[in-house]
Amino acid sequence: MNGPLYRDPVFDGAADPVVIWNRQAQQWWMVYTCRRATAEGAGVTWVHGTDLGVASSHDNGNSWTYRGTLQGLDIEWGRNTFWAPEIIWHEGQYHMYVSYIQGVPDRWEGHARRILHYTSPDLMDWTYRSTLALSSDRVIDICVYPLPDGRFRMWYKDEDNGSFTYAADSDDLYDWRVAGPVLTHRGHEGPNVFRLKGYYWMIVDEWRGQGVFRSDDLIHWERNGIILDQPGIREDDGSIGFHADVVEQGEEAYIFYFTHPERGEANQSELSSHARQRSSIQVARLDVADGVLVCDRNEPFTLSLRLNDDSIR
Repeated sequence: MNGPLYRDPVFDGAADPVVIWNRQAQQWWMVYTCRRATAEGAGVTWVHGTDLGVASSHDNGNSWTYRGTLQGLDIEWGRNTFWAPEIIWHEGQYHMYVSYIQGVPDRWEGHARRILHYTSPDLMDWTYRSTLALSSDRVIDICVYPLPDGRFRMWYKDEDNGSFTYAADSDDLYDWRVAGPVLTHRGHEGPNVFRLKGYYWMIVDEWRGQGVFRSDDLIHWERNGIILDQPGIREDDGSIGFHADVVEQGEEAYIFYFTHPERGEANQSELSSHARQRSSIQVARLDVADGVLVCDRNEPFTLSLRLNDDSIR
């Protein structure tokens, strides 16, 4: 698989991907934070005011076509910020949970970040359902996965509580009860949960690669190592891997992540703002060796995503 897998053709800032089978269009869709890497502005305005970009694939994930941005998500007037969507399929409809910030802030701190819940029959027409009441009003980066007892668990980053991963539980995907902290080893973001070769796994973005945790029950987690912490050799893959999504494929799994290709070891002051800010989506294969999750991002492979009717994706 050559790199990069995908670059946003408008703002060149594709980040935080989620990959899901569009059952109506019979295509794989990638929905992502559309960071505005080409935009000029004060501070970090380029990571705010973002829409959710969409790319689709007709060939099982090998190539992707930009389709635009999700429409109809506004809950109030003005230009606002949508980050890091999570989308799952359950009982005939899609549920999306997305981080939301009012306006276009020029700094990271000083404003609320909340989780909005939407549903859709087709990934196109979205209905706002609620703003979730969670452990603080500075929460981002949601992941949802079914528990063995039929309930659902949500993991997310709580920036008011150490930037740790917290969890909330639900019987129906609508009403959520905070369960408390889950990972408190160090600050991190972007939790993502999946199952592969007999274990549950959680990866988190530690800003030095993806920290890996393993579980037998989705409740108790043990450290299992780190992946995507060393640069790759493919085009645009020469940085650590950021905020990732994993697609389960039976005994296989693929990790979709983004890079900041220009940063590397370059002198940041010598780069243009576009070069510093642009990002690319990459994909790699995951495996388990002796109970440890491994990822060789330089390994040649052919990506051929297939639909599992029982999957939440």
